[in-house]
This record gives sequence, C-alpha cells and structure tokens, in this order.
Amino acid sequence: MPKPPTLALQPGDPAPAFTATATDGSVITLAALKGSPVVVYFYPRDDTPGCTKEACAFRDNHAAFRAKGAVVLGVSADPVKAHVKFTEKFKLPFPLLADEDKAIVTAYGVWGEKSFLGKKFMGIHRVTFLIGADGIIQKIWPTVKPEEHAAEVLAAL
Repeated sequence: MPKPPTLALQPGDPAPAFTATATDGSVITLAALKGSPVVVYFYPRDDTPGCTKEACAFRDNHAAFRAKGAVVLGVSADPVKAHVKFTEKFKLPFPLLADEDKAIVTAYGVWGEKSFLGKKFMGIHRVTFLIGADGIIQKIWPTVKPEEHAAEVLAAL
C-alpha cells in the first residue's frame, strides 16, 4: 500500500469550495450540494486497474448511497472526454469531475509526490473525503483499498 499523503485538512474543517465540469458537461459546485452528504473520492487515472475497481465498487453501492441521501463524486485530472469513455465503459451512475488544472486536488492536498517501481513523480493520491450536509469534512480516508472502500464509506454515513 502506498504511503498516504500528509493532509492539511482534517475532520471538522470546512471543505474547500470547488467548481468543475462533470461527465455530462454540467458544472458542479460543492456549494450547490449543501444539504446533502457528499463523498468526494480522488483517484489517479481513468480506466486503470485500481481506479476501475474503486469506481465499480462505488457503482455497485450507488443505490445504497442514494438511499442515504449522499452524492458521490469521483475527481481526477483526466479531461471530460476520458471521463465520458470511462463512465460509458463501466456504466458509472455518478459524475466524474475533470480537474485538469489541478485546482481541486491541490485545495484538498491530494496532489503530491508519489513513487512507483523506485521512480518518483507527481500525481494524485487515492484519498476520499466525506463532507457533511453542512459543508464540514466528517471523515477522511488517506489510504484506500479500492475493492473495499465504497463499503467503508457507506458504513460511515
């Protein structure tokens, strides 16, 4: 399991505001979602093995998230076009947000140095935030097992 990033944000902090283009071309803002719990899961890249497992786990549990009134949003730096392809291929029922300028990943502190096979590079850490209906961060998962993670988040709602 990769070393988790050191996050400046903590439970109890206000969630950083964001505006981003979603898979369907609409613009989603965190402010517009106030009143509902919001699950924001950050992932490195569309259609890669771990990211696919994580997205499919959120897909398979989506009805249960909706039953609890929660909104699920996936965020990566991939463009909308890649998100559309990923969404269609795996029939994802929730929006993926394109953060090509890395404003959201930077605001949430999930953009940083990673290493793979001994090489260091900058990328998105797989981290999930549960934001309460009041806009306050309730829980953060700085390390995630893609297959099991959606169930952990669901249990926290």
